[in-house]
Amino acid sequence: MLDPRTHAVRADIADVRLADRVFAPHYAAPLRRALATSATLRESRDPASTALAELPAGAAFDLLDLTGGVAWGIAVDANLVGYVDAATVSAA
Repeated sequence: MLDPRTHAVRADIADVRLADRVFAPHYAAPLRRALATSATLRESRDPASTALAELPAGAAFDLLDLTGGVAWGIAVDANLVGYVDAATVSAA
């Protein structure tokens, strides 16, 4: 079983790079982005959820889902999967 803290897998979606190891109803290809400002990587969409890491402005973020003002993806340098405020993720 894959660890959801380090592998981008949820019940509804997974990183397409994991398609050979996990079934998901939908797969997403990561979009490499940089954080426009510093951000707290969180365990869930809830802004009060556990903080996993503090990410600096400019940090690489592989975006997989952007819904309701929250971005889900992989903090590349920290090798952690989590949620950040969508406003902190820069456009391409």
